[in-house]
Formats: sequence, C-alpha cells, structure tokens
Amino acid sequence: MASEKQPTLTFEGWRYSHYFKLVETKERNVSVRCTLCPGEKLLSTAVNSTANLTKHLKGKHANMKLVAQDPRRGNDDMSSPTPNKQLKLHFHHQEVTKQELDKLVVSFIVDEMLPINTVESPTFRKKLSKIPTTGDSLQYVSTTADIWSSHNRSFLGITVHWINPRNLNHEKAAIACKRIKGRHTYDVIGFEMEQIHSAFGLSHRITATVTDNGSNFIKAFKMYAPPEPDEEEDEEQDEQGVVFTDVEELLGTTEGQFSLPPHFRCASHTLNLISCNDIDKWLSSNKTDSKSVYRSATAKCAALWTKASRSTVASEIVEEICGKKLIMPTSTRWNSFHDALSRISDIPAQDLNTLCTGLDIRGPTEREHLFLKEYCSVLKPMTVALDILQGKENCYYGSLLPTLENLMSRTLALQNGLSRMTADLPGVIVQAIKTRFAPVLKSREALLAALTLPKFKVREVAAHSSANEKDFFSFGEKKMEEEDAMAFSADSEVLEDMRSGSELEVLNRFPRVKAVFMKYNTATPSSAPVERLFSLGDLVLTPRRNRLSDKRFERLLLMRYNHPVCADVE
Repeated sequence: MASEKQPTLTFEGWRYSHYFKLVETKERNVSVRCTLCPGEKLLSTAVNSTANLTKHLKGKHANMKLVAQDPRRGNDDMSSPTPNKQLKLHFHHQEVTKQELDKLVVSFIVDEMLPINTVESPTFRKKLSKIPTTGDSLQYVSTTADIWSSHNRSFLGITVHWINPRNLNHEKAAIACKRIKGRHTYDVIGFEMEQIHSAFGLSHRITATVTDNGSNFIKAFKMYAPPEPDEEEDEEQDEQGVVFTDVEELLGTTEGQFSLPPHFRCASHTLNLISCNDIDKWLSSNKTDSKSVYRSATAKCAALWTKASRSTVASEIVEEICGKKLIMPTSTRWNSFHDALSRISDIPAQDLNTLCTGLDIRGPTEREHLFLKEYCSVLKPMTVALDILQGKENCYYGSLLPTLENLMSRTLALQNGLSRMTADLPGVIVQAIKTRFAPVLKSREALLAALTLPKFKVREVAAHSSANEKDFFSFGEKKMEEEDAMAFSADSEVLEDMRSGSELEVLNRFPRVKAVFMKYNTATPSSAPVERLFSLGDLVLTPRRNRLSDKRFERLLLMRYNHPVCADVE
C-alpha cells in the first residue's frame, strides 16, 4: 500500500500538473486534458517525461501567469488552478442611513458628470431649494453676472455670495445659467437678472452686482438704477397741486417697473483693459522711443511661440537649451501673456540666440531683450494684483482699494533705473489706474470695506496670506499715538478695533464694526466666480452632449458648481 502512494508517474510529481486532468495511462504513455483549453482534446506524454506538456503551456498559454504548485500538498481537486495562498476577505456589517446613501448617490452623479436620468430622483430640487433657504437668514448678499456662448447658444450666469456669520468666510453658490435668445441688449439683460433675483427672494438684499465692462451690462444698470428721491420735484408737485399724466405714455414705458442693485465693475477686467489697451496704445504711439522695439520684440516672441507649439522637435530643442518649456499665452488672460514674455526674458541672451538659430527664426537683439526685461519688471506688480483680486478663497471687496493703492505706489517705485524705452511706462500705468478706477478711489463703500477688513489695519499682512500677498501689502513702520481712555462707545470701539489684530475672528469683539464689515465686504472685487462657472460649463456641454436641453444643462451645471455648498448645508 505504501508503494501505491508514491508517485509512479513523472506527471504526478510535476509542479504544473494541476493545469491538466489525467484521463488514462496506457503502457508507456499518459493521456491528459488541459483545463485551460476549450473542448475535450487530449494530449499525450511519456510516463517518465512532461516535455510535451511543458511545450504545450509555453506555446498555447504563454500570455498567462502560471502558478507552480507543490504536488505533495495532496489536493483532491486538481482540475482547476488555485494560487499558492488564498487571501481572506473580512467583512463587517455597517448600517447606512437613507440620507447617507442619497448623499453618496448624488456625489457619484455630480462628480462624474453623469446624465440626470441615471437616477430618476427629485434630488436636484432638494439641493437647489437649500440655496434660498440659506439666504433667508442673511441680511446682505451680492451677485456676479456674465454671458457665455457655446455651441451657438448663449447663457446668462449668476452666482450669489455672502459672508458666513459664524466664521466670517466668504461663501458662494450658482443660482442660474439661463438661456438667452436673441440680441444681448440692455433691456433683455436687465429683465432676466431681475427675474432671477426675484425668484430667489434676493432683490432687496443685494448690496452690489459685479460684472465686466461690457456696454450692455453698464447700460442695463444705468437705465434700471434704483430711483433717488428728488426733494425739489416734491416741492414743485406740492405747489402745482393736481398733475395730469398721459396714461398711454405711462403704460408704454418700462421705466420704474423694476430696478437693479448697485453696479460694481470687475476690477480684474478693468486691469486687463489697462494692460491690453492703454499700455499697448502708449507703446505703439509715435511719441515714444519704444514703438519699433515693442513691435519687433513681441513679433519675434510670437514667432518663437508658434514654432515651439507646432513642432515636437522644436519643443524638445527649447527644453534642451533652456531646461524648461515655453509658456504659451492665451487670448482671454493677460496674465498668461506676461508670464510667457517673462519666461523668454529670463533666458540668457546667448542661449536665446542659440535657440532661435536652432529653430531657424530671427532672435531678439540686445536692445529688444532689455526691453522685454524692463517691460516684465514694470508690469509684475499688476500680475500680483490680478492674482489677489481673482483669488478663489475669501476675496473680500475691502481688498480692492488697498490693492490699487499698493499697485500704484509699487509701480511708481520702479521708475528709477529704467532706460528711455520704458522710463515713462510706470507713470502711464498709474494714470490709467486713476482714470479707470476713479469711482472706486473716491468710493465711500470701498473705503469702509477696506477699513473693516482686519488685515489692512496692521503693519503686516496676516500669516495665512500667500508670500506674494505679504510682500505686496507690506506697510512701512508708523508710530501709533496712544489715545486717551474714553467710555466704550461707537467711536472708542472703532479705535480699539484699529489697534486689534489681523484675524477675522477679532471682529466678533466689535459688533458695530462687524456689522459694517458684513455689509460692505459681501461683494467680490471681480467677476471671476461666474467665469469659473462657465469653465465648468465647458465640461458639461461637450460636443457629445450638445443636444442637452437648456433646462437640463442648467441643472447639471448648477449641481456640479453647488455640490460643495450643498454638502456643507446638509
């Protein structure tokens, strides 16, 4: 019996025998069937060899990862392959509430940009309804608005912003991305905006609406501005007694039927206009020494960008010589143009000439290279200001006035050491800022917003600010005079607040100052939030999904934009 238990066939002691099933033994041959092959085809091998079977595995199943097995383990079932070690999976029961399950489903649909009909549920209405509910407890809100076109369709997007009373953080949500048909005239824009504001019950709580400098938006807010009381007109009506009104004329006009909130122009868009229009106009004028060098230098840079972007070989040459790739400018962001020029101006003149020679294009001269370096140096403060005003987190309206003041002072400080080509450029920039931002520089609202923002009342910016922002808002040392002790009134509260720290939480100690802060810092200095809404729109309204109905597109987009907000609300 002991001899029967010992392997009598070479096949039985083979490490890969579990991939075959023994059918019969006949004299000096063994017939087996491969369990990896379909069908019932038999294979034959000698009783003292497995060469044929090894050849079969290498030829027919070379792409499979075969697992060797010790035949002495005594497995009864040799017909199916098994790994050397079986992993154990440990499961434990965890209860999931319906609310948690709904959240997971909504997150899956929204984050993956799936069609709404993946789950037929009124979840969207529930989510969207939380936005006006949140607004009901707020005294002040602001909005941003813009028009976006894609796939031959135009949409009016509106985002709403408020300050959370608990932590004083700026929060936002998108409330509309409505289809606009026909021409984008001021009356169409005004009517649609008023309808959206009214639908969410925000009309009488909006401190300001921020838009770009488009003429249609400017005219809409001018024509539908809130009426101002006129004392002289009231006195004249009292003297005249009965006043007759033309009913037909009254019914035929739309004036006075609704009004829009105060209008703030986007500071980022205004700075872009200064960079692209005012500066370009001055550099291209015949009165300056920079006209020819400006045109030739930018033309050579454009040729370099074109060459590097259209050829992989050229791009590899750039990276080999410069150690980094070139930055390609985009037409919608002036910042990218400055960054692209800075990347070229940072390349040593000798390396730049070597690069242009290798790409078979004309390289900049020494004078042109100097102009590029001075141009980028003078406009560097403006790029920092744009980054601050377009910030995603906690960008209060109070940052606008200090940003502009620091931008002008830092730009003027760069005048010393410039060549004749750019010596007058800082003065041109400052004058353009004073002209285009004249209403802001004289604005009482902008001043109150800045005064109640804690980080601008101290000598240094708060520690949580970025490095560029710290450097940009560094104030000189000033001796602060000690004030006489006085009763705790509104005046003393303001003075005490001026001595306090730079963290927002300090406002909780001064309720009067906090109330002013909540009112005048609700608005954003730029309309960047609604532009980010449209960036998400490109992800939703793809060429494959351009047949989405207007309403369904709006629902998908608002769900995606508001998903973080709704998660916090719940």
